[in-house]
Amino acid sequence: MIRKVPLIAAGALFGALSMAGLQYAAGSASAANSETYKQLSIFGEVFERVRANYVTPPVEKDLVENAINGMLSSLDPHSSYLNAEDAQDMRTQTRGEFGGLGIEVTKDQDSELVKVITPIDDTPASKAGVLSGDLISEIDGEPVRGLNLGDAVDKMRGAVGSKIELTILREGADEPIKIEIVRDIIKITAVKYRVEDDIGYVRVISFTEQTYDDMAKAIKDISEQVPADKLKGYILDLRLNPGGLLDQAINVSDAFLDRGEIVSTRGRNPDETRRYNSRPGDLTGGKPLVVLINGGSASASEIVAGALQDHHRATIVGTKSFGKGSVQTIIPLGEDGALRLTTALYYTPSGNSIQGTGISPEIVVEQPLPDDLKGRIRETGESELRGHIKGQNETEEGSGSIAYVPPEPKDDIQLNYALKLIRGEVTDPAYPPKSDQAAKAEVDTQKTETKKE
Repeated sequence: MIRKVPLIAAGALFGALSMAGLQYAAGSASAANSETYKQLSIFGEVFERVRANYVTPPVEKDLVENAINGMLSSLDPHSSYLNAEDAQDMRTQTRGEFGGLGIEVTKDQDSELVKVITPIDDTPASKAGVLSGDLISEIDGEPVRGLNLGDAVDKMRGAVGSKIELTILREGADEPIKIEIVRDIIKITAVKYRVEDDIGYVRVISFTEQTYDDMAKAIKDISEQVPADKLKGYILDLRLNPGGLLDQAINVSDAFLDRGEIVSTRGRNPDETRRYNSRPGDLTGGKPLVVLINGGSASASEIVAGALQDHHRATIVGTKSFGKGSVQTIIPLGEDGALRLTTALYYTPSGNSIQGTGISPEIVVEQPLPDDLKGRIRETGESELRGHIKGQNETEEGSGSIAYVPPEPKDDIQLNYALKLIRGEVTDPAYPPKSDQAAKAEVDTQKTETKKE
């Protein structure tokens, strides 16, 4: 079942990434024209003037890095330059263990502050009360505005056990919130699971190198705890899952499918299209499946939800997902640096791009916010990021929703609805989903209609 995919994409902390370098044919891109070279000449002249005449001697390495990042950030929010340290940090994160606070962040283009995508579960940041959508305005009393994202992240790093103070701007809060956090080694638990009487609950927190193996072990353990005739189904929880490695998203999807396409990626040129298909074998033996998503479900988690939804293998419950449907390729550069460049969009089996639209659940179940968080957490999604690539199906409605999951299962309305749905205590036309054969026919019809358009 496990497969290594040449195009290894990762999401969330670092967008959807391909960590294998791209191989370009000599004529694959248009040669730069003379006007381009004139502009490059101007850039070189400006660089020399700044280097030689600025009031204080600048750090030349920083000048170059900032110039590169300025060019890439003008393309979309997910393209960037990684120096040697950043590139190594990214590789460490995909292995599932790194030092820091435990938050995924991006640069908010409107405020020029660092924006929290989501705090990683069971990390210092989540325990200290950092929330999705928070804007970090100061780090240890020093303003963040004016720093690039890499510099801000560097300031948040530090020795394990050392303290850091973040100043947070939170919607609905009357004044900035100061949060003290103790740095620690962040060990990402890719999968958590438990038995809910007669239902197996599996939460995929992120898609690291361990995710598929951990999930397979979880399903095996659940099936051993509950006899097959007593096990009514599974809940796959992808809420607050910001993404991860593409090969892991494919393997997780494949774990519940017997056949059919899982996802396709389409680049600038038609010959760059890649399709990934499932193989025979369902780890759950075809048991009923409900998938939970919300506004914190992004990238790789949307690939899984989209594949299981299009093949009618699962019923999707919750609220609209984040809507990040782009793939960033990591292209190795000299001195161990790397270029993170958006090179493709991914499409669900029915041929739909979720870029800027997200995955819409068949059964919408809102999760109310507790009184102390009302007005402080708002809907977030790819469609609100300045400079994002506009999706083919994107509308003014956009993507995303509230990204919140109660810490106590008894307060989790979405989870409890899914449990009642599988047990037959509540009913909905979307559950159980259509048969696999009917789903395949519908997907084929949708593809045909797409081609006709």
